[in-house]
Amino acid sequence: MTGDQTPGQGVSQFGRLEGLDPRFHGLVPPDSQLEVLAEGFAWLEGPVWSKAGGYLLFSDTIANTIYRYDPQQGYRVFLHPSGYTDDKPFTGKEPGSNGLTFDPQGRLVLCEHGDRRVTRLEPDGSKTVLADRYQGKRLNSPNDLVFKSDGSLYFTDPPYGLPRTFEDPGKELEVNGVYRLSPEGELTLLLSDIEAPNGIAFSPDEKTLYLSNSAKAQAAWLAYSVRPDGTLGLGRIFHDAAPWLRTRAGAPDGLKIDEHGNLFGAGPEAIYVFAPDGTHLGSIFTGGPTGNVAWGDDGSSLYITAGPRLLRLRLTTRGAAF
Repeated sequence: MTGDQTPGQGVSQFGRLEGLDPRFHGLVPPDSQLEVLAEGFAWLEGPVWSKAGGYLLFSDTIANTIYRYDPQQGYRVFLHPSGYTDDKPFTGKEPGSNGLTFDPQGRLVLCEHGDRRVTRLEPDGSKTVLADRYQGKRLNSPNDLVFKSDGSLYFTDPPYGLPRTFEDPGKELEVNGVYRLSPEGELTLLLSDIEAPNGIAFSPDEKTLYLSNSAKAQAAWLAYSVRPDGTLGLGRIFHDAAPWLRTRAGAPDGLKIDEHGNLFGAGPEAIYVFAPDGTHLGSIFTGGPTGNVAWGDDGSSLYITAGPRLLRLRLTTRGAAF
């Protein structure tokens, strides 16, 4: 399960902050430094903090590996292979795991690109498949996921993990869906009209589900009302990202919500910070396309996966329900 220490570790300063609203520096101190904790990876994604263990897990989707970062010991291999286990060579770009989270019992749950499924890692190292088909057809390549407090699991399923992505001949589903997996194991398709659903998170009161659409023509962060039965009501554009894609590399990707309902969204060359009303408060520039974020340490550290780098920023806000 674990490997040897990997070279290239250390802490250095990186990036810059841009406040557009006085509220930004109430969340992100103006003297806060973006730290480079580790670098030299292929494409990092899916960071998640283990409160029980005091460490961070994150995926390298191209290297088919999950790494573990310990603030005292640096990082090392945690799981390889992480998302593609077939003996045949993978012909695409991103075979590994993407989004990671922990279930209410503290077990790691993974979005596996290459194996096209959502799985749970058991204490003995085996995996339990939670979802791999919808109405008999294989999922595309589950991307990101979040648990609701009732134990239901919501996840996105764009085709980025397929060898030819949107045009892959092995794509069995016509839709790139957003799904809900009930605690009893029933899989429900919630949304089928988003071209590239990606990041996903709940507001602190769980009455709103936030999603990112990473399709270039429709790039945006979206917000949907959540009905009492867990299905979704009306949706709206929370913030349009299309103008940023014209001059910056990347697209709306993973996202997290703080205790006040502010959204921290990974996207083109930055983490974009929005108030609950959609106002763009400011940006944390990372130097390139940015995949995802996670709350860690005591809940007030923002861990960022930005291409080949793992970054950290100390804040004065905390993750929702951390």
